[in-house]
Amino acid sequence: MEDVYCFGGNPLDRASERRDDGDWIAKLLDDPQTRLLALRDLKPFTRGTTTPTLDWQPVAPWRARIGAGAPLVFLGLGDGRAHFAIDAVGADVAPELDTGLIDVRALAPTLAHGEAAILAEARSLLDWHARHRFCAQCGAPSTVASAGWKRHCPACRASHFPRTDPVVIMLATRGERALLGRNRRRPGARFSCLAGFVEPGETPEEAVRREVREEAGVRCGRVRYLAAQPWPFPSSLMMGFLTEALTEEITVDAEELAEARWFSRTEIREMVARAATGPDDPAQVSLPSPIAIAHHICRRWSSGLDSV
Repeated sequence: MEDVYCFGGNPLDRASERRDDGDWIAKLLDDPQTRLLALRDLKPFTRGTTTPTLDWQPVAPWRARIGAGAPLVFLGLGDGRAHFAIDAVGADVAPELDTGLIDVRALAPTLAHGEAAILAEARSLLDWHARHRFCAQCGAPSTVASAGWKRHCPACRASHFPRTDPVVIMLATRGERALLGRNRRRPGARFSCLAGFVEPGETPEEAVRREVREEAGVRCGRVRYLAAQPWPFPSSLMMGFLTEALTEEITVDAEELAEARWFSRTEIREMVARAATGPDDPAQVSLPSPIAIAHHICRRWSSGLDSV
């Protein structure tokens, strides 16, 4: 799969080897070319209404907020300048800077792939800081370090780093049919690929077989990796697979799914077309929109581009 999916294709040089160089980071923050993206409640500041864009601002208006210890993250270098993100929750922001706030899921499809990927990086990191303010080892308050890529505990000297959770998302196929499930927590008739977290001591391929068996009672054989997508809700890596279904009988795990069904290649192709053209019709079964890798897995299989 050669497509670039939403939240993938980050163009920035993360310069990870220089995150601990405090003098270098300070110089970047003093550079008038440096730009900063503020997020409030994990929603980025934007400009424009018809076609919103990320509101990259100079550092100067945020100096007080930075000095007060707001989480600040160095995102990387690109277009001849440094890029940072800051948590604007509780900030006393001047009205001319307090621009629109749009949920990332709604905003991302309107952005260029590179911009959406940078936004995913910023959202994941700021969310991590918001949820990890205390040391997991001793419980003391921790501080931001390494230009936002680490938290340090002054009490026990432990270091804590952001984590990405690996998730497998797979389409089990058997001949001209594929298995889709409907999440019991999602209203309507939207179906999607089955998915689940990779567990400790487990390979992604083993996770694919286990999740399909647990959620739908279907046993699988061959597994083929397709592609991956960063998913910043809060910070997962969605790894897409096709897998060969060895059995057909479905036994749904009612804790996870409302139902699971086999769909023909033609049915899925029609669902892909509907999902790509507009909002769900509650009267028809549907797929996730093109923002999600599940949509593209189904699109490519139903078009005959991929097989196990």
